[in-house]
Amino acid sequence: MKPSAPVWLFDLDNTLHNASHAIFPAIMANMNAYIARVLGDGDTPAGIEQVNAARTLYWKRYGATLLGLIKHHNVKAEHFLRETHHMEDLLSMIRHEKGLGRMLKRLPGKKIVLTNAPHRYSTAVLRHMGIQRHFENHISIESMRVHRQLRPKPSKLLLRKVMRRHGATASRCILVEDTLANLRTAHALGLGTVWVTQYLKVGDPIGTAHPPQRLHRPAWVDVKVKSVKRLPARLARLR
Repeated sequence: MKPSAPVWLFDLDNTLHNASHAIFPAIMANMNAYIARVLGDGDTPAGIEQVNAARTLYWKRYGATLLGLIKHHNVKAEHFLRETHHMEDLLSMIRHEKGLGRMLKRLPGKKIVLTNAPHRYSTAVLRHMGIQRHFENHISIESMRVHRQLRPKPSKLLLRKVMRRHGATASRCILVEDTLANLRTAHALGLGTVWVTQYLKVGDPIGTAHPPQRLHRPAWVDVKVKSVKRLPARLARLR
């Protein structure tokens, strides 16, 4: 690969496929049940108001609900991820655009999946979409450890580690995401940023959506696209 070739860091959920359709609601139901058990007294699960308050607090404070559960409730990351991402009918729940493989093939440079989802789940989704072979690396949340501590997106430590591992400067890297908080961190480090908006929905339970009137492009977003399939046409804005 040429030294000047870009390194693409692709988010998965609501970037490469429509997780809001069925997958996010299922994960949210699993997550609520899990947190209710953790916050309960051993016999009776916690109520939904207590669950919502804890989930929102930890997501805002740490960038991921899981980090709060680990820090304050001694939850094991592997157990949480396995329980919350277990879906019997996962493959039937996946919705994605056709032609993603052709789009990825057209993009110059290295492509990497960088997802806060667990490896087993994200691998199943990528394989079902038939695009796994287009990525040189697949970084799931289990691999997002810095100094033995879990550091998922939007961690600056994580992004620096990814760049070091692939020998890439920030100016060569482009983060493609639906989540503005992750893009803001990437921009602060000097990465290019692409905001994918088509799967964002009002009131999305995972907390990454925005009402339609707020879908203006923030200063830390270099390019806003409805679909990742528009990336080849927007290359000039990113190079």
